[in-house]
Amino acid sequence: MRDFVQKLVEQFNTEANRDRVSVVQYSRDAEANFYLNSYTTKGEILNSVRALRHRGGRPLNTGAALQYVRDNVFTASAGSRRQEGVPQILILLSGGRSSDNVDVPASALKESGISIFGIGTRNSSREVQRIANDPTYAQSINEFSDLPSVQQQFISSLNNVLGEVKPMTPTGPGKTDSHTSLEDSRPSPSLQSVPCRLDACTRLQTLISDAEDVVFLLDGSDGTRSSFPAMRDFVERLVERLNVSENRDRVSVVQYSRDPEAHFYLNTYSRKEDVLDTVRGLRHKGGRPLNTGAALQYARDSVFTASSGSRRVEGVPQLLILLSGGKSFDNVDTPASSLKELGVLIFAIGTRNSDSRELQGISHAPRYALSVSDFADLPSVQQQLFNNIDTVFVEGTSIPTTTIGKKKPNRLPLLPLGFYVCSDAQRRDVVFLLDGSDATRNGFPAMKEFVQRMVDRLDIAEDRDRVSVVQYSRDAEVHFYLNTYTTKEDILDGVRSLRHKGGRPLYTGAGLQYVRDNVFTASSGSRRLEGVPQILVLLSGGRSSDNVDAAASSLKELGVLTFGIGSRGSDSRELQRISYDPNYALTVSDFSELPNVQEQLLASVKAVAIPVTPTLPTATAEYTTPRKDVVFLLDGSDGTRNSFPAMRDFVQRVVEQFDIEANKDRVSVVQYSRDAEVHFYLNSHTTKGEILNSLRALRHRGGRPLNTGAALQYVRDNVFTASSGSRRLEGVPQILILLSGGRSSDNVDAAASSLKELGVFTLGIGSRASDSRELQRISTDPSYALSVTDFSELPNVQEQLLASVQAVAVPVTPTSPTGMCMAELYES
Repeated sequence: MRDFVQKLVEQFNTEANRDRVSVVQYSRDAEANFYLNSYTTKGEILNSVRALRHRGGRPLNTGAALQYVRDNVFTASAGSRRQEGVPQILILLSGGRSSDNVDVPASALKESGISIFGIGTRNSSREVQRIANDPTYAQSINEFSDLPSVQQQFISSLNNVLGEVKPMTPTGPGKTDSHTSLEDSRPSPSLQSVPCRLDACTRLQTLISDAEDVVFLLDGSDGTRSSFPAMRDFVERLVERLNVSENRDRVSVVQYSRDPEAHFYLNTYSRKEDVLDTVRGLRHKGGRPLNTGAALQYARDSVFTASSGSRRVEGVPQLLILLSGGKSFDNVDTPASSLKELGVLIFAIGTRNSDSRELQGISHAPRYALSVSDFADLPSVQQQLFNNIDTVFVEGTSIPTTTIGKKKPNRLPLLPLGFYVCSDAQRRDVVFLLDGSDATRNGFPAMKEFVQRMVDRLDIAEDRDRVSVVQYSRDAEVHFYLNTYTTKEDILDGVRSLRHKGGRPLYTGAGLQYVRDNVFTASSGSRRLEGVPQILVLLSGGRSSDNVDAAASSLKELGVLTFGIGSRGSDSRELQRISYDPNYALTVSDFSELPNVQEQLLASVKAVAIPVTPTLPTATAEYTTPRKDVVFLLDGSDGTRNSFPAMRDFVQRVVEQFDIEANKDRVSVVQYSRDAEVHFYLNSHTTKGEILNSLRALRHRGGRPLNTGAALQYVRDNVFTASSGSRRLEGVPQILILLSGGRSSDNVDAAASSLKELGVFTLGIGSRASDSRELQRISTDPSYALSVTDFSELPNVQEQLLASVQAVAVPVTPTSPTGMCMAELYES
């Protein structure tokens, strides 16, 4: 094995800026003999390889070793240049079957863009094939003494693959040679050349022209036997609209019932005729029960993979079109979320027998779930499906584009990271969250100096970069907010004066939630609603004593890009879960080594532009006059009997400020207690006079308990709909104003989330009897939850509410960093 490695290294062009090599040996655990940046000459590497000694030990934990190289070797601090676009290659030599699970860490390596080659013996060959990116990347021998017999074949395979490797993040202009070999394994960045001014945009992910990977997932259970021909015809019509070829659109079809079956993969056919012939020959598989969850997981693990033809890592959009004729027997939430995290865009179509909520939860957004009475009616929603797919790409790129069946201009890919990379005249809101617990007392000065050096490199001004610093242990403490200082000198002075707070235990989850609720808010200087990127840099020296997942997810949903940096005392997996993407979690042995990762972090922070998916609804720019659909949801329970006249007067005064016409502002009013009742819908009245007359006639309905959750769900399902006058699908902002005088008796979270997913902008106003945290959770942003002592004081918050409502309805203007960068991207 050692001799084999020596011979391979002899083939490399080993210089600091060309090929780099690391060697790791493992048994029960893994040990790096040297890292990618340990040596810069071939002689040094060969000397170290010759000096290798067998370490021994048992059992053989290949899974743990794979995870080790992902977390500790393929990192910037260990010399990996993955973020510069340099191909990352792992060569595994395994002589036995692993005692632990290899599938999860192997998948994690592949998802990180690492190409895995393997050589196994008679005892390990099947497992090595599973670990490798493709079974053809794995070779088998009887024993390792036979390695010379496959050496040349192995080098040829490696060269062939390297010739196809494309860097994930190009860094700028370079050679035009698109072939890479062991003699020149640093590829030209022009492999993924970017049509933009190089001084304006850097490290852009690949621009793909006219390419999509489309997977159809068809319900083949007993319940769809009679309608399967209609499903098949539908797929055929869609494929007809695609531009099928190896370098353009690719198609796969999977049918499922109890278990899934791939009829063909994304790389099975490269001609439209072959795809259509196979689709026409599809036969209904039958079976029960209907396990949609298992089928989604199958598509994720077995179809949206490089070995099955997926080009996700190259930036090609990944689409899944699900046709399901019934309610799933198993859970769909986890696999659906897993697909979305992978960057797959899901569009679901169901029938009267399907569970509409289930399909909405599976889809990219609830509004992209379509329904027909029977699959024979599929032609009636075909165009709507095309429009939905187009809409997603418009949301994803900020560039007018069309997809299926129409010519597509270059577009930025929809990738899990979801952030475009531009560096010209950016504005950023950057929050540093520092572990100030007892365990970091010695490392705190290094943390403080790190923040200082980072701030020194930012462009601090009120209209450019803003910075906040928060320290935490058991609880969190803000040293200064995003709007506290407007000059670099003031911020640096504030950082220099930081004192370690101490305390235990370490509650990172609570610290994350604190910055979400108290720092990334408009009142604290956050410009999130203006489209300014929101960045959180976490320095954590230990494992959290509380749960971090909910708070981390909440920050991601808000559009905050989180980078996590830990030390040897940290939990690397925890940091990966916290970070916006696992690749954004960095590790140092000790915080005194922070300078080693500073440039990498700074490059990432400076490269960030606006999140792909807007977190708040805005009107489309084609309307010169703002339009909005406004729904008032009024607490009419027994607890508001005395204050209801004040609530009614408040609604009247707000409506007075609106421009009421059928094509301008529309208003609806709903009152609720135990259940909800609509007084009038968005399309009931077309004049201000009619609305005001109806408001004056409102009477308090009374009742208990107060079911705010049910009322929120009611307005989502019955008022924010096209039949009730909602113009959401036309791009008109959807606004809900909730006046609640007490704590809800039912759960509000699911319904509130459902409204946010629908794109409804919710503002909550409560009184002293209300639960302020509940209102913050309901509101689109915690800063949009207002409070008064009593509803008679509503006039005090009227202007603030109106300002927020008007801000939502203002048409989009291309003044954001995205607008600037996209314009420059497409000038050329």
